[in-house]
Amino acid sequence: MPDKICDLTSHISDDPLAPRGFPQATQTLCTWQRVFLVALLVGLVAWTVFDHHNALLTINIVLSLFYLATTLYRMLIIDAALRHRVELNYTPEQLQRPPDGKQWPRYMVILPMYHEKDVLPQLIEGLSQLDYPKDRLEIRLLIEEDDAETMDAAREMNLQPPFKIVPIPKSYPRTKPKACNVGIENGEADLLVIYDAEDHPEPDQLKKAAWAFHDVPDNVACIQAKLGYYNPRQNLLTRFFTAEYATWFGLCLPGLDRLQAPIPLGGTSNHFRLNILRKVKGWDEYNVTEDCDLGLRLFSMGYRTRILESTTWEQACPYVPFWIKQRSRWVKGYVQTYCIHTRDFFRFHERMGFLNSLQFHLLIGGTFLSQLINPLYWVMTFLWLVWRPEGLDQYFPVPIFAMGSFCLFVGNFVFIYTTALACIRRGVGYLAKLSFLMPFYWMMMSVAAWKGTLQLLWAPHHWEKTKHFANQQPPQN
Repeated sequence: MPDKICDLTSHISDDPLAPRGFPQATQTLCTWQRVFLVALLVGLVAWTVFDHHNALLTINIVLSLFYLATTLYRMLIIDAALRHRVELNYTPEQLQRPPDGKQWPRYMVILPMYHEKDVLPQLIEGLSQLDYPKDRLEIRLLIEEDDAETMDAAREMNLQPPFKIVPIPKSYPRTKPKACNVGIENGEADLLVIYDAEDHPEPDQLKKAAWAFHDVPDNVACIQAKLGYYNPRQNLLTRFFTAEYATWFGLCLPGLDRLQAPIPLGGTSNHFRLNILRKVKGWDEYNVTEDCDLGLRLFSMGYRTRILESTTWEQACPYVPFWIKQRSRWVKGYVQTYCIHTRDFFRFHERMGFLNSLQFHLLIGGTFLSQLINPLYWVMTFLWLVWRPEGLDQYFPVPIFAMGSFCLFVGNFVFIYTTALACIRRGVGYLAKLSFLMPFYWMMMSVAAWKGTLQLLWAPHHWEKTKHFANQQPPQN
């Protein structure tokens, strides 16, 4: 039983934009969703048993149409990013003075930590290099109270302001967003940013974000900085991971920004107006991708997210078992987020509007569902190329075959090409030649997707923590 489950009720004021009773991920599926899912599965099985040809043909048609729609939508996002640069950017000359000409806004930095003793010195050194007035800055180390090794290491460092240790009470759920909510329960600040334990933000990132909030409309609640990896050359996995992030933060998120679409946040380097963050109750403590959920929740409540041209350098996970754990948690959280936001199905679509709802389904639903069905089509493609089994072609009439061929050849070529382009734009052009091997990385993503989705059945709130390795050195500023 939980000893304490924090909430931010005391910080919430009446907000005409806020949806009433926004649900949390304490339960992934509500009653009608469970009934609908069971009825659908039973109906499909029964239909397949009594009329397998038409059943399988219909399933293939539906999946092919969905696959085509998600492929075209991803192309649209990338095209929007390539046509227009929308990232907020500021010159060193601008950053020499506060945006209002008087003083810099008060900034709170929070860092949830759990078993991070080994990377703590590296973290403190990196954050000490932040170029921001110390009297306007507070850096909170959120350390679980039962994490004695990290707590003792932090206290032994005799940290001085702006650093502050905030013990997080041992309570359920044991998640990063729970710690974050405790971390912002009190204190005064105008802006807030969250970093991870291995992060190395560019020194002027806080000043850039402060300028960005000054320049954008008041309904912009979040400024998302870009993420990059400082250890791409470690092995093939870190190279793939770096190429993926170059595409996601260099093309996909700016494209979503350009389309004014819902933006799922990254897990770190999210800069917020603190009053709005408290107003929307902070993070969902039961969602294992609380960042994605919060970005969508902000959008559904009338707020926007913009992208900042500033990088936080992270450590790419170099080992496949740890990478699978991390990625499966992300996918599990996407499934949670999709189910929770569609719980009140009709009101959700009324609030979002048709186009934004469609983008939500294609981006959030499309991300995990595509990864789940990818292996099915890879196996069918392999069977067709190697054995040409008799009867397989009857499930691929000409229109469906054309759609599948477009996704297989044109879609994959476009994504491989844009991955190479994103690497060049990101300054890691030496990775561009690996873009032709990205389909193998996508196969690994499907393995993690199935693991994460199935884990919802027995451990929906289990947080598979990302492993950080102290022997990797961040870039020198």
